[in-house]
Amino acid sequence: MDIKTFRAKTMPQALDLVRRELGPEAMVLHTRELHGGLLGRMFRGRSYEIAATPYPPPANRAARGENSEPRGRESVQQQTPAIQPTPALAREGPARGARSLEGPPTQPRFVHIDPSNIDAQIAELQSLVEQLRARTAESPSHNLPPALQNLLNELGEAEFEEPFACELLDRVRRDPALDPRDLRAVRARLVQEIENELTVSGPIRAATGAGRIVALVGPTGVGKTTTIAKLAANYRLRDNRRVGLITVDTYRIAAVEQLRTYAEIIDLPMEVVSTPREVREAVERMRDYDLILMDTAGRSPRDEVRIRELRTMLAEARPDEVHLVLSSAASSRGLTAAVDNFAPAGVTSLIITKLDEATGLGGLVTLARHSRLPLSYLTNGQNVPDDITVAERRQLARMILGLEATSGQWPADSGQ
Repeated sequence: MDIKTFRAKTMPQALDLVRRELGPEAMVLHTRELHGGLLGRMFRGRSYEIAATPYPPPANRAARGENSEPRGRESVQQQTPAIQPTPALAREGPARGARSLEGPPTQPRFVHIDPSNIDAQIAELQSLVEQLRARTAESPSHNLPPALQNLLNELGEAEFEEPFACELLDRVRRDPALDPRDLRAVRARLVQEIENELTVSGPIRAATGAGRIVALVGPTGVGKTTTIAKLAANYRLRDNRRVGLITVDTYRIAAVEQLRTYAEIIDLPMEVVSTPREVREAVERMRDYDLILMDTAGRSPRDEVRIRELRTMLAEARPDEVHLVLSSAASSRGLTAAVDNFAPAGVTSLIITKLDEATGLGGLVTLARHSRLPLSYLTNGQNVPDDITVAERRQLARMILGLEATSGQWPADSGQ
């Protein structure tokens, strides 16, 4: 292996020497600063040393019948090296004091190679490249027909994780009655597969004089207070039910005042409580109402102490349903983590908000599969009492694929 050493007062000057002597494709094996230390710099001045070798090595050039002498910039750039540095090596970057790989096209390559074992390391790099090619060839996406590959791209835009998206399309492809070239039929079959992943609970059943208690819980900022106002307004104004409100969100005065304003407009009784005993007493006073909606303070999913406090409050209310409110704009990982952390609150179903703000809804399918909880309501705006609808599997599946716009229409028989 032809290794040469270059020295100069600055690193750029040393790199220029490498380029002139060995060409722009040279490999820099190591760099170091000479005369290190304060005294060395004072008496001898700074200087730098670079050890470099031509790339490809002369042995590789000779095997291909090429001239082993360094070539000019134009001819060297036209060569195809035996193997390119792997991304992992490129990310390691140059040794201390060297320039980055992101430099001009004439910049020498910086690859950390042990000069004493060059052949073994090149063989190892070639093996890694072959392994990467094999993994790529085995990827599920590479086994899909061209027509289904387009749908895979659409699922990616909807923020489905690739393994899950490939699983769905593989199920579609296995349908013997389906022609994979008929994209309309394939999409319809894909809607059905997504629909099969979802479960719904239907609307809240507000029985006359039964005092059905429904609590809303969830992280901060997901729209619990607005959602509970929408539910209260629709059950009172459209379904003509007797509705009472209880809020334990005393951590945010603005939230209490917001809900109080809605209660006054809709003409609903409202109780503000702060202790478990007050929760129990407020529930007793509203036992004759058809529906009691309970608003709770937003909790960080990672705050175990606050989650336990919430559980204590709910234990006194003994709700018939606990709806976990989550924002569709959150990441798939954040949604699943919230479900896990709010599980001690006794969640029975999910309300998904802010569909109008989400860039993709594929994470909702992952959430449904992970949580095994039914979806109850969907919201897609801030308007009260509008922008809320009962979750339906087929409609949501089409919305996830972008085949249908989000809807905020309240069903006529929601309270029956």
